[in-house]
Amino acid sequence: MNARRMTVSQALVEFLANQWTVDGDHRERLIAGAFGIFGHGNVAGIGQALAQLAAEQPGLMPYHQARNEQAMVHQSTGYARLRRRRSTFANVASVGPGSTNMLTGAALATINRLPVLLLPADTFATRVADPVLQQLELPHDASVSVNDAFKPLSRFFDRVQRPEQLFAAALQAMRVLTDPVETGAVTIALPEDVQAEEILVPAEFLEMREWHIRRPLPERRELAAAIELIRAARQPMIIAGGGVIYSDASAALAAFAEATGIPVGVTQAGTGSLPWDHRLNLGSVGATGTTAANRIARDADLIIGIGTRYSDFTTASRTAFQNPDVTFLNINVASFDAAKHGSSHAIVADARETLVALTDAVGPIVRPDDDVRRVEREKAEWDATADAALAPSGRPLPAQAEIIGAVNAESDPRDVLVCAAGSLPGDLHKLWRVRDDLGYHVEYGYSCMGYEIAGGLGVKRAAPDRDVIVMVGDGSYLMMHTELVTAVAEGIKLIVVLIQNDGYASIGHLSETVGSERYGTAYRMRGSSSGVDEAAERVPVDLAANAASLGVDVIRVDPGEDAIADLRDAVRRAKASDRTTLVHVVSDPLLYAPDGEGWWDVPVAAVSTLDSTSRARAEYVEQRKAQRPLV
Repeated sequence: MNARRMTVSQALVEFLANQWTVDGDHRERLIAGAFGIFGHGNVAGIGQALAQLAAEQPGLMPYHQARNEQAMVHQSTGYARLRRRRSTFANVASVGPGSTNMLTGAALATINRLPVLLLPADTFATRVADPVLQQLELPHDASVSVNDAFKPLSRFFDRVQRPEQLFAAALQAMRVLTDPVETGAVTIALPEDVQAEEILVPAEFLEMREWHIRRPLPERRELAAAIELIRAARQPMIIAGGGVIYSDASAALAAFAEATGIPVGVTQAGTGSLPWDHRLNLGSVGATGTTAANRIARDADLIIGIGTRYSDFTTASRTAFQNPDVTFLNINVASFDAAKHGSSHAIVADARETLVALTDAVGPIVRPDDDVRRVEREKAEWDATADAALAPSGRPLPAQAEIIGAVNAESDPRDVLVCAAGSLPGDLHKLWRVRDDLGYHVEYGYSCMGYEIAGGLGVKRAAPDRDVIVMVGDGSYLMMHTELVTAVAEGIKLIVVLIQNDGYASIGHLSETVGSERYGTAYRMRGSSSGVDEAAERVPVDLAANAASLGVDVIRVDPGEDAIADLRDAVRRAKASDRTTLVHVVSDPLLYAPDGEGWWDVPVAAVSTLDSTSRARAEYVEQRKAQRPLV
C-alpha cells in the first residue's frame, strides 16, 4: 500500500488543502485557508501541521491569525455567503474556552444555512492526565466534554477518538459542507493527544478530490402542478429568499418575473435578487417590509416562495398574507423548508433550474391592466416615501434613514453592504438600494451583535475587488470591534460607518411598543440602586478614539446642519483610501424610518401595574387577531 506516516493533524491539514468544489463550470478551493488561535490543546497538533505545510508547500493552506474565536467563524460565514456557499474556511481553536467561543458562530452559520468548518480541540482521549487544564468534569458522564455543546448547533458532528477515525470524519464533513440541503456548521472535535499521534495515511486520502454541488431538477409532476397554479392565479406574488442568491438565480428570476408579470418581494437573505429599481421589485416584505410589498402580499392569492425559510420577519409573524384563498407554492432545495406552514404545493429542487423550467413551460402571461397599474402605483408611492426619508433634513442630529441615504448615494453598484443587528437591519431592508445580487449582506438569521466587522472581513476576503461597507451601531460595535486589528494587521480595507446613538436603539424602540418605556436600553451612568437611570449622565466613551487606537484611520462627522454633507464627503474619502477607515457619525435614535405596515409578534405582559404596558397589551391583543394558524 502506498502510504505516508504522518500525525493526525498533518494528515487532516493536507487533506483539507486538496478539496475542491465544482458548481457547473465553476471550480474553486473548498477550504480557502485556516483561521486559528493556538493554545495547549492544538499548538502541537494543528498548529504544528499548519507550520510544517507552510514550510514545505507555501500557500497551499494559508493561515490567518485571529483575535477572537467567535469572530473568525463569522469571517468564514461572511466569506461563504459571498462565494455562494462554494468555499469557506477551517477554524482552529484550543481546548476549553477557545473552542466554546466558537459556539455562537456555529449557531449563526447553521441558522443561515452557510458552510463553516470548526476544529475545536478536545481533552485527552486516553484520559491519561485527567483532569487537564480547562476540562469539564461531569460525575455522571465521563465521556462529555464542553465540545458536546456543538452537537445541536452543527449539521455534522464527530469526535476523532482514535487516529483511524479521521478518514471517515473528514470525508463526511466535506459531504455536508457542499450539500445545499445539509450545509451549516460542521464540527470535528480533535482530542489534543490524538492530534499529535502517528497514523499511516493512504495516498488516495491526500489526493485532490472534487465535490460537486447538486442542482436537482424539478420533478415532472411537481412542475406540472405549479404551472397550473401560476396560470390560474389572479394576484400572484413571488417571495425571493437566499436560495435565489446561492443558486445564482437572479437572471432566471428576472426572466420569470418579466415573462409572467408577477411582482417580487424580497427577504433579508434574498435582497439583491433583483435590482432595487426593477419595475417588478416591490422591495422588502414582512415585518421590515415596504408598504408596496406588504400591500400586494396582503391580497395575493398565490405566494411563490423561492429559496426562503419563511422566518417570522418574512411572514410578519403570520399576518402578512390575508387573502382567505391564498395558496403557497414553495420552491426550495430542502424539503424541510418547502413543506413549511402547511403548504401542499412544493417543488423540491434548485431555484435556478426550477425558474428556467417554469419560464419555458408557462410562457408569457399578460396581467390585467388594473393589476399592472396597482403594482406600478404601490412601487412609486413607496419609492417617494423612501426618497423623503433618505433626503437630508438639516437637523443637527440626523435620522438613521438620512445616514443610510448618504452612504448609499456614495456607494458604487458593486459595493457590498454588511450589517447584522440593531435597528439598522430593518431600516436597511426597507431603504438600501441594491444594484448587484451580491451587494447586500445583512446577517438576519441569527442577527448576531458583533458580527458586522468580522463578517465584513470575510466578505472582503471573498471579493477583494469590491469595497465593503460595514454599517454598525455603537451597541454592536462594542461587542466585537477588536477585529479591526485583524484588518490592520493583514492590510484588508474596510469602510466602517459607526452610528453613535448612546445605547441599543432597536431594543429601545421595541421596549416602547411593549410598554417597557426603554428601560435599560440607553448607555447611562448608574444613577440608582434599582439599575440604570435613563435620565442620568451619558457614559463618557469616545468610540472614534477607540477605533483610532486600534490602528485604523478615523473620520469624525460632527453634529450640525452640514452633518449629512460631511458624511458623504467622509465616505468618498474612505473609498479613495486603501486603508481601513472608520467614519463616526452621531444620530438621533428617536427618529424612525417610515413604517411599512408590517408587524412582529413580541409578547406583551398580560398583567401589569404600568399604564404603558396595559396599553401595549391591548394593542398586542388586537394585532394578534390577524394571525393565521398557517401562512
